[in-house]
Amino acid sequence: MSRAALGRLLLLVLGLAAVGWVLRELGAVPGTDWVDAHVRGQGVKGEAMFLLLGAVMVAAGLPRQAVAFLGGYAFGAALGSALALLAQAGGSGVSFLWARAVGRRWTEDKLAGRFGVRLRPLVDSMRLQPFGTALALRLFPVGNNLALNLLAGAVGIPAGPFLLGSMLGFLPQTIVFALLGKGVRVDGAVQVALSLLMLAASVGLGLWLMRRNRHI
Repeated sequence: MSRAALGRLLLLVLGLAAVGWVLRELGAVPGTDWVDAHVRGQGVKGEAMFLLLGAVMVAAGLPRQAVAFLGGYAFGAALGSALALLAQAGGSGVSFLWARAVGRRWTEDKLAGRFGVRLRPLVDSMRLQPFGTALALRLFPVGNNLALNLLAGAVGIPAGPFLLGSMLGFLPQTIVFALLGKGVRVDGAVQVALSLLMLAASVGLGLWLMRRNRHI
């Protein structure tokens, strides 16, 4: 590995680590207590705060489902889902572009060697069908959102189709966890039950799309 490639890799890792450290030091990894104090009932200011910190959380690798849950808790299912989806898309875009800026050469070198044997089919699928591959992978409730953003950015996947497919794939789980968040706040058994049914439907659709594409 060249020094330049190593430097890009270190910059990529250190940048993400620094974001996470700053969030922890500032006490800005929000939970329901934080939402009660700084977001709920704050109007546009609270919505902007939620969007900003939600995007930073997703960009730093925190679960996007947690952002959706807090959105539902703070704003209800409809507005909470919309704001959480925007935050998820923004955070994913930041990590995607960060990887494209500093990690592309290093990733290409690795994919050319033994490291890329397992990832090559996935990378080929994303290059051939960036929208469909992103959609199928995002519909699944497991997987590392940050890792996929970094991989897609680093190997030069077109940003538009990848992020659009990601947003559509995010939508079912975003609604699911926003409903859960609202159900927790208002003790809504119906919202919780509906969210579980939607989660099952999302998983089923993701499995169907994956079976159609053998590379995923």
